[in-house]
Amino acid sequence: MLTEKPSPTTAADSTLSPAEKAILANDKHALEESLAAMSPFEVKNLLVKLAREGDKDTTRTLLNAGRGNPNWINTLPREAFFLLGQFTMEEAKRVSSLPEFDLAGMPAQEGCADRLLAYLDTHKEEKAAQFVRHAFDYLVAEGFPADEFVHEWTSGISGDLYPFPDRILPYTQEIVNRYLVKALDDGQKPDAPYDLFATEGGTAAMCYLFYCLKCNYLINPGDHIALMTPIFTPYLNIPTLNDYDLDVTYINATTRDDEGLHTWQYPDEELEKLAEPSIKLLCLVNPSNPPSVAMDEASRKKLIEIVRDKNPNLLIISDDVYGTFVPHYRSLLADLPYNTACVYSFSKYFGATGWRLAVIATAQKNVFDDRIAALPADKKELIKKRYACLTDHIERVKFTDRMVADSRLVALNGTAGLGTPQQVMMSLFALYCLLDEQDAYRAKMQELVTNRLQLLWKNLGWTLEPDPLRAGYYSVIDLEIWATRLYGADFFAWLKDNYDSLDIVVRLAQDTGVVLMDGAGFDAPEWSVRVSLANLDTDDYATIGKRIASMLDEYAQAWKSEVSK
Repeated sequence: MLTEKPSPTTAADSTLSPAEKAILANDKHALEESLAAMSPFEVKNLLVKLAREGDKDTTRTLLNAGRGNPNWINTLPREAFFLLGQFTMEEAKRVSSLPEFDLAGMPAQEGCADRLLAYLDTHKEEKAAQFVRHAFDYLVAEGFPADEFVHEWTSGISGDLYPFPDRILPYTQEIVNRYLVKALDDGQKPDAPYDLFATEGGTAAMCYLFYCLKCNYLINPGDHIALMTPIFTPYLNIPTLNDYDLDVTYINATTRDDEGLHTWQYPDEELEKLAEPSIKLLCLVNPSNPPSVAMDEASRKKLIEIVRDKNPNLLIISDDVYGTFVPHYRSLLADLPYNTACVYSFSKYFGATGWRLAVIATAQKNVFDDRIAALPADKKELIKKRYACLTDHIERVKFTDRMVADSRLVALNGTAGLGTPQQVMMSLFALYCLLDEQDAYRAKMQELVTNRLQLLWKNLGWTLEPDPLRAGYYSVIDLEIWATRLYGADFFAWLKDNYDSLDIVVRLAQDTGVVLMDGAGFDAPEWSVRVSLANLDTDDYATIGKRIASMLDEYAQAWKSEVSK
């Protein structure tokens, strides 16, 4: 696999990782052994290094399809944000101004809506101004008090105050609630608006959820939880940390179609595992990561039935970040609002990973609060001491607000919350989709990733049939299936006997400059790879498909040569 002569060792080698030392020593076995112990994201970083090294003295380009960061950005809400930023500076200087010291006052609320409309009139030829005016008219028609929500924008953009309420700004919460109903509930309004906590991206949301569950004794060391797999790797890793030390049951998406291809749905016997009442928490990514397929109606109905009839106190964390890439998507938050905490990030759909925008959504009446209320007296006393600096009546504080406090170790609760400029940006992204009555942006996003997906598979040698549940943000290629289909079961048996599954991703990076992620790191099949359809140009996916097919053929030729001897 590694053909170059090993480099001479130096004193600096002591700082290298085991994997890097294995590369220097040209030790294939040691390299793959060290990679198997690493998270897929750390493996990806090492593969990038290998690919860059392999690209030297060649004309090929590194194709890193291991990252989930999209290569698009949604422009109009950003343009509106910067236009509102200029208006905000005028508002601040109107209050007071010391230009020689670059000082101004804090934007005032009274009359700010009229001043915004006058400002927009002076920019009426600009698309951003037209969008802000459209958003303004929409919010006024919905009953929002004009001066108040405009001041939330100007004060928010200026960043002159700590977030208040610290969970989320009031009008941002109302706007994002409407967006979530459209994006994740297929437009069907819940009985009451969701409680939202704005967080620094979906990753922070995950951390806050697990930590608050622990702090309120909803999960304890040794407790039984379930994960629906394949799944985003941190959900596999967090329960094993000594912070949590949880006992995990895996609900596996093992279904296949008549041709033996994965459909990535959950058979009834897997879902029935959730009927076990000792399972306290279920975590899922829907649509899944990495298969990128939404749960079908049959699986969803079965899951709902099990929770309602057999495990009604089950806590559910549903990570719905890819839901907007599926037509008519419906979240478990809509079907099981009492049980579900939904994590939604704006990062992927709007190309905004750097903004760090996400929310945790819970129903106003939920199992998290009820489970806390049912805790034994000794646990309640410990909780009371933990949150004593917040209130004398912690029993009245919702789980969502406890997450806010725990996100700042309680003691810093007064300065908690997502930055106000980020919250304004979030509200503008949400408004953009609320005003898009034809869902043109959503259709374009779905078309964009679908085109890339089809191009990848066409150059692998297969045409994917349309699937309305497929998000297409990622694709899992099960090399066992494709090796067997193309060259027979004997070939795959030989491949498995002679190579580690990681050999494929290492050789792809080193020999072709293509970086993919190992599927096993997501609890996908051992001989699988994950391709991100988000972060490269469309034509690059044709190249990736060809290079994967070509590499598989190289292994096959080696096998044929060995057999002929």
